[in-house]
Amino acid sequence: MTFDQERALDNEFVMHTYGRSQVEFVEGAGMTLKDAEGREYLDFLAGIGVCCLGHGHPAVVGAVERQATELMHVSNYFYIEHRGEVAALLSKLANDDLAGAGVLARAIAEGDAEAVRAAAAPQEGEQVWKTFFSNSGAEANECSMKLSRLYAKRCGNGGNTIVCLRGGFHGRTLETLAATMQNRLQDAFRPLPGGFVACTPNDIDELREVFAQLGGEICAVMLEPIQGESGVHPLDAAFVQEAARLVHEVGGVLISDEVQAGVFRTGKPFAIQRAGVVPDIMSLAKGIAGGVPAGACVARAEVADAFKPGDHGSTFGGSCLAVAAAESTLCELVNGGYAGKAAEVGAYMAEQLEKVPHVVEVRGAGLMLGCDLDEGAGDAHDVVTAALEAGAVINATGAHTLRFLPPLICTKENVDELAQILTSVLSC
Repeated sequence: MTFDQERALDNEFVMHTYGRSQVEFVEGAGMTLKDAEGREYLDFLAGIGVCCLGHGHPAVVGAVERQATELMHVSNYFYIEHRGEVAALLSKLANDDLAGAGVLARAIAEGDAEAVRAAAAPQEGEQVWKTFFSNSGAEANECSMKLSRLYAKRCGNGGNTIVCLRGGFHGRTLETLAATMQNRLQDAFRPLPGGFVACTPNDIDELREVFAQLGGEICAVMLEPIQGESGVHPLDAAFVQEAARLVHEVGGVLISDEVQAGVFRTGKPFAIQRAGVVPDIMSLAKGIAGGVPAGACVARAEVADAFKPGDHGSTFGGSCLAVAAAESTLCELVNGGYAGKAAEVGAYMAEQLEKVPHVVEVRGAGLMLGCDLDEGAGDAHDVVTAALEAGAVINATGAHTLRFLPPLICTKENVDELAQILTSVLSC
């Protein structure tokens, strides 16, 4: 079927909830996408940060092929191969224990069950984290918020208010939309669920005032270490540290939404680790399974144990296919040293973006970067269209902001290609 035929069917039968670019991708390899007409593009969006190992990575493809042949789904009424291994690996990464994660990942890759058991076993004093598997970032955030309120009711201060940050983004369900403090996204869907209060990012004085007013009514602070959808805005380490101190002081928990910034994208396993803060709960998705839909709520064991059978569930979460993909993806990220690669190439990319015409500011960390354009550049969405025509896939989060979320396999040579394309487009 031709692109024009596909587009006509899509326009007639698919709900119009997206403003689509006029291209249909049908094939991919590494950093490259190919459209229906055979033209190739350099991918600096990675399915909005999902395809962390690029397109067609043999480790992920092989795992998915094997699992699809053996068993795709049985439901969470039963034990599932690979799920425990993935959860154990996430526990090591949540502790920022790359050495321990490396030993475990190698044992998993080698298929040595005894070595896996030994590597997964917590050492004396090691924090254990437990995982609930979901299908998406919104579901992971729903689970995180439910867990924070349940923990407060059963083990904590009894509060039910969650402090969220203006400009944040936590999902499109009604509950996660209520936590997304952006009027332009919320207004059409009011009334929204209650129990949320807004605070300005990096405003410590306002944060302290919120706690002074609400105190023990607060069961959680929920934040993104780097706000992606608002234009890649990192939180100050001091603000994150104060949020942790204040919420723990009143008996609540800190939730880190790592859906976009997590899974090695910033050069750390999880972005909040850059602030030197250990959260109580983390929400994961996007890059966790290399392109297969998957999400996870990861919590310190003492918080996670507030959940009892029947408190939460998912038909597809943690399916055979999803955990096989997650296991192969995480093992490759750990064994391949992608934390260091993301940090090094990301720093180089930031330097190169600063040299592009009309760029006035570059923000972010690792391979999660945004840049603001001056008025002379025109609308950033037009820049995205021009870049696509020139052979690069990028994204705009506003009229003057470009966002870049390339696969973590991105090289400095790929960055140079992008910089040349952007320079050409913005020099016109």
